[in-house]
Amino acid sequence: MHHSLPTEFLDSLSGAPGFNRESFVRAHEQVEAFTSLRFNPAKCHEGQLPFTDTRKVPWSRFGIYLPERPSFTIDPLFHAGTYYVQEASSMFLEQAVVQLTDPGKPLKVLDLCAAPGGKSTHLLSLLPAGSLLVSNEIIKSRVPVLSQNLVKWGSACSVVTNNDPKDFQRLGAFFDVILVDAPCSGSGLFRRDRSAIDEWSCEAVSLCSQRQQRILSDILPALVPGGLLIYSTCSYSVEEDEAISDWLMDHHSFLSAQISVDPSWGITASKSAKHGAYGYRFYPDQLMGEGFFLTALRAHAEFDGNEESDQSHKGSASIKGLVPARREEEDACKDYIRFSDDVRLWTWQDRLYLFSESLIRDLRFLQQQLYVRKAGVLAGSLAKSGFVPEHDLSMSAYLSSSVPRIALDLEQSLQYLRKVTFPIEPGMKGWAIASYQQMPLGWMKCLPNRINNYYPTDWRILNK
Repeated sequence: MHHSLPTEFLDSLSGAPGFNRESFVRAHEQVEAFTSLRFNPAKCHEGQLPFTDTRKVPWSRFGIYLPERPSFTIDPLFHAGTYYVQEASSMFLEQAVVQLTDPGKPLKVLDLCAAPGGKSTHLLSLLPAGSLLVSNEIIKSRVPVLSQNLVKWGSACSVVTNNDPKDFQRLGAFFDVILVDAPCSGSGLFRRDRSAIDEWSCEAVSLCSQRQQRILSDILPALVPGGLLIYSTCSYSVEEDEAISDWLMDHHSFLSAQISVDPSWGITASKSAKHGAYGYRFYPDQLMGEGFFLTALRAHAEFDGNEESDQSHKGSASIKGLVPARREEEDACKDYIRFSDDVRLWTWQDRLYLFSESLIRDLRFLQQQLYVRKAGVLAGSLAKSGFVPEHDLSMSAYLSSSVPRIALDLEQSLQYLRKVTFPIEPGMKGWAIASYQQMPLGWMKCLPNRINNYYPTDWRILNK
């Protein structure tokens, strides 16, 4: 086998909790790659997905394993946002959120290193009504894929930012939950990505550990007293896992939070060497999933991540930014939008957005302090001809059921997703939704002699 596991790597794990060298090596030699995904409960239930012989991911109520990996690119339901393809181990985030937060209390949550969006979309399925999710991506080039995945998930209470962790200190203590899925040495992905083996070294682990500490130091001032920090990596190295828990407890006032796990799941529960902080390790020889580590720590009630933290985050209501839509703007799009209790229409730079009214002050405050790339659902804009809807609206929970739909078969759906025009008998005029198995794919405009395809150009599928 090429790319065999380096002896130095295996030696470095000899003291790691739950590590069994022989079965670990064997699991990396017989690569039984699992494919898993998480369905979107806002759009469908498991039975509506086109997969058979599935098995449940035991630690997530939305996760399933597939018997083999299909081509997701040619499944219109994938593009409709009915599911997200995600590695099963990282779905364990669900247990931290469900067990360690109050299900009835709206939360302000930050996913700090969010692209491509697996954990952010998962959080949107888990958070109580009235919650706010800020999905941040530090690397600018990765923001579009994050935004695209959040658009597909269809929520009006999410915000995408493109900031350095340090920038969040301007918010003061703001977030109830901060998830740091930290950049790491990547040893947990060796089975899936053989080339990562060549990049591994003890030096790389040390550098990652230092970077993880720096990221955490930068972000902690934004956590409220009593708030929850969830830290995860896809590394097996103690230096990047349990040792980080000890470092956090050495330098900041945290208590370790325990997550109960069913013994049948095969997860290794560990304790850090110095403070006995609980951690959860995933080994591919012991469960159906790749390498992963997660720990959760609760900030003391008098926690202050930064002596200079500033509580003035109520934000002035008059800041330039989102303003409530005028009556005529609401009237122009009332046939397209299904309003819910808290979500209303706002305008910003001549475009119309759907966003939660109860969270608008928070959003304005974020706009003052951070580089906000996306907020809520972009509904559309007004032109002389009337309302021009945006793709985000077609993917969202706020699309009115009175909008006409054109049911496409599989081949037509793929043509639509490739953004090519194809003949169908319209029998209607104006805006309509292209749909596949009752799931919206995007907008079409029906004209007397043709149909215009409004699928976003940069989303189109390129394979023939």
